[in-house]
Amino acid sequence: MPTSVTVTSLAFTWPDGTPVFEGLDVAFGPGRTGLVGVNGSGKSTLLKLIAGELAPADGTVRVAGEVGCLPQNVTLDTTLRVDEALGIAAQRAALHAIEAGEVSEAHFETVGDDWDVEERALATLGELGLGHVGLDRTVGEVSGGESVLLRLAALLLRRPDVLLLDEPTNNLDLYARRRLYAAVQSWPGVMVVVSHDRELLELVDQIADLRSGEITWYGGNYSDYEEALAIEQEAAERMVRVAEADFRKQKRELADAQVKLARRKRYGQKMWDQKREPKIVMGARKRAAQESAGKHRIMHEEKLAEAKERLDGAVEAVRDDDEIRVELPYTAVPPGRTVLTLQDLGLRYGARVEGGFELRGPERVALIGRNGAGKTTLLRTITGELEAESGEVTAHVPLRFLPQRLDILDGERTVAENVARFAPSATNNRIRARLARFLFRGARADQKAATLSGGERFRAALAALMLAEPAPQLLMLDEPTNNLDMSSVRQLTTALESYEGALIVASHDLPFLESIGITRWLLLEEGELREITSEAVGFPA
Repeated sequence: MPTSVTVTSLAFTWPDGTPVFEGLDVAFGPGRTGLVGVNGSGKSTLLKLIAGELAPADGTVRVAGEVGCLPQNVTLDTTLRVDEALGIAAQRAALHAIEAGEVSEAHFETVGDDWDVEERALATLGELGLGHVGLDRTVGEVSGGESVLLRLAALLLRRPDVLLLDEPTNNLDLYARRRLYAAVQSWPGVMVVVSHDRELLELVDQIADLRSGEITWYGGNYSDYEEALAIEQEAAERMVRVAEADFRKQKRELADAQVKLARRKRYGQKMWDQKREPKIVMGARKRAAQESAGKHRIMHEEKLAEAKERLDGAVEAVRDDDEIRVELPYTAVPPGRTVLTLQDLGLRYGARVEGGFELRGPERVALIGRNGAGKTTLLRTITGELEAESGEVTAHVPLRFLPQRLDILDGERTVAENVARFAPSATNNRIRARLARFLFRGARADQKAATLSGGERFRAALAALMLAEPAPQLLMLDEPTNNLDMSSVRQLTTALESYEGALIVASHDLPFLESIGITRWLLLEEGELREITSEAVGFPA
């Protein structure tokens, strides 16, 4: 039986009563499938249901073969040895015992047919760029990004038939991402990957678009999906225009019919009043006219109702992908103005900025480097959250920092209240008018921050910073696209296009960095910050 995942009549509801799926039918066969959809559409939930981590309220999930799952947030016990994290500690111990002359049957049963497990483990680690990580080291000695690759290595060693990846490139640096891309390309079985990483989604064979509890299939990679979707949306918008014209026509015809019927009624009443015909004849004519008028009215009302139904259906087919609109004139920085100065800066944990570094005018700087190189430490030192070990940091304009964890928001306050904390002199009406530009309209501005989805939380945090007083003329973002769906990334890009101040963005997401018009590239490597050209950014795998 070929490897596959079959989901039939699947229903799932969260404990608070929020429905996620009602009667979902979908099947994943051999090949790489990119599962896409807006934040909160249920992508991660579907993967957990397939993996058996969640139980459906109704319906079935059938998997032909073994399932391996790489979760969005990888947590490994830091005290584990690497071979334990890989799941090969028992086999390895048995092999070493046999090599030492112990011929216990239990050792041979533990090894089974996997006599080359240690060699395979070292080869897999090497392919993922973890060749320097010995099997006897502990998980606590590797970085966060390396622990993700370590978990992936454990899955590859298990050789599952179905591999589920949930945002696997989050927290991976450029080098680690290249390793993961290679592993994805060479995967022979069924793979379902949830990701906002465009480069990764260009490697899939088909896209499954999860929207409103249903999945629509598109052949090819993400670029093919975007092209097909654009054609669909163009056709849907044409249908809306046609349906709107038909709806207006039916309204006019109903109004015209009602005018004609009113005239007829007045004429009939006039004839009745003047008694120009026998009473019995006028009565029969009046009844016939009323019956005809009723049928005529019903016919036009039915046509209008059908036109309204067609219009509603056409409108529903058009995606409501609102864009953030930002007008922040007070963030503008003249081209020659000095924004930030760093001088012989020594950071915690050893990184340094030798000599001087200057940021001028509305420059857009990308800060890149391996996981653990010190990018976040540098940003937090610039903000003053961390004290420099030596040297000086001088910010010449108001600045704001958006951290990875979005911990600038108070979960117990509403979106409007959070923004008000950063702009205490702004009136409530002014705050709400500004929030509407960040897609928080009406009651949405009264939602508590703790109840927001990942994309909404990011928008709220971005709004709080960009609407702050004084207006930030230097904005610093740390891995802003982590956990954002593609729609939210586009919204962020649109917002940053409108921003007129200086920008420093620490990110591993190259397509995003290119989309926001980066003008300078800074590489933090081996404890030193240096400027590189855009051509040098495409690091070899």
